[in-house]
Amino acid sequence: MTVMTKPEHIADRAMVNAPPLSPIRITKPDLLGVEDAKALDVARITDLFKAHINPGQLHFMKLLGFHKVKIERAEGMFYIDQAGRKILDFFGGFGSLAFGHNHPRIIEARKKFQDEKRQEIAIAFMSQYAAALAHNLAACSPGDLDMVFLGSSGSEAMEAAVKLAERAAGTKRPKIVYAENSFHGKTKGVLAITDGALYRGEFKLTDNTVRVPFGDIDATERLFRADPEIGVIVLETIQGGGGIVQAPAEYWQKLRALCDQYDVLWVADEVQCGYGRSGRFYAFEHYGVVPDITALAKSLGGGKAAVGAMIAKLDVYMKAYGAPKTAMIHAQATFGGMGEACITAIEALNVLYDEGLIDNAADTGAYLLERLEALRVKYPKIIKDVRGQGLMIGLEFHDFSQTLPMVLRPMVSMLDDKLKGSLSGFAGALLLRDYDVLVAFTEYNRNVIRLEPPLICQREHVDRFVEALDSLLSRGIVAIVKDFVKSQVR
Repeated sequence: MTVMTKPEHIADRAMVNAPPLSPIRITKPDLLGVEDAKALDVARITDLFKAHINPGQLHFMKLLGFHKVKIERAEGMFYIDQAGRKILDFFGGFGSLAFGHNHPRIIEARKKFQDEKRQEIAIAFMSQYAAALAHNLAACSPGDLDMVFLGSSGSEAMEAAVKLAERAAGTKRPKIVYAENSFHGKTKGVLAITDGALYRGEFKLTDNTVRVPFGDIDATERLFRADPEIGVIVLETIQGGGGIVQAPAEYWQKLRALCDQYDVLWVADEVQCGYGRSGRFYAFEHYGVVPDITALAKSLGGGKAAVGAMIAKLDVYMKAYGAPKTAMIHAQATFGGMGEACITAIEALNVLYDEGLIDNAADTGAYLLERLEALRVKYPKIIKDVRGQGLMIGLEFHDFSQTLPMVLRPMVSMLDDKLKGSLSGFAGALLLRDYDVLVAFTEYNRNVIRLEPPLICQREHVDRFVEALDSLLSRGIVAIVKDFVKSQVR
């Protein structure tokens, strides 16, 4: 017997004509409100962080004692915790807090924007706020760095910079040079030029990159001469993750000449070292040179908004995206140029100049270096080096074995690699616990304490920090280790 099946189109029609399903009532999940979030205690925050954010990161926060702190508010140079303790911020959010916490002018600009209910996302139209911010960034930038792409982070700004450079260099010159110990972001594109095994992980990255020692102009010239496919070089002007590392002025001047000679585009990553932190708006300005493309983020958002920007020379931009048919290849994304973010950045740039914060970074940074150098002389067996520019400074400790009595060094030296970062970690934990001072660390050289206080930092803040560090180091290494171990069992 032949079984007749309903033709497919009849079945579809039957589904269309079927009675509608009963409406489903959406039940609100068990959500926390804003006031609920504000009221969370440290134990509950820890549980939520472990369950929903990053359990592995919590492990390191516990080692440093940072997990015991709940920040209730922040103002100027200070965090204020749940006990009302004022914590001096010499970390500065990796350079994101040029204006300190909650600068009143920036808050007021944002409040006025909100009160007047101005447009936030208006992608279909030209934004007066994005246009004004782009104008301001071009005005702050030397040479013909005139074309601006707005995004939400340093990684996004660097992605835009690398894409622009690669496209402007052309398909016959696809190779990109980057430096050892570089850090350009964690998104997948710029991971290919971020020199860290931890961050690169086991991701499949683009294979058109070539690594060169940072600051080695001879190695760079050999690469340019040997490989005509090289079209771009990407460098941090001051390496942050590498341990606050600089190259001499002649390196940058020769690099500019080499790039011109070999028609290679130079991308300067100023995400961390730019925006006045070095004592000039851009760190490369110290050397009298101008890159083809640069990028900013961090403090560009005034400590209140996520803003990143790529700034490029007009001719380079036009090579890549100048024609109408190519204009949308890398146009701003949904949240690039949002209204309130832009007015925050506009006000912040005005504050930066109105309050003389770039000059203050140079002057106060020089004072901080001077005071730290005196500590290095006082504790030569503990402090190996002090370096940096403006308010971007690295304090490097010796390997652990070198800080111990001579009789113990041979035994401990075999563990130096595993112990790298331990002394800086001990110091950071005890500075917070005993002196109410917050510092940071660097990704690749773990012996380095990273100091990037807000650009509003004054000499009195420097004195407080240096006196705290002096008091801590005066305990001696054995006592510091014992004090840290005790902190772990409390």
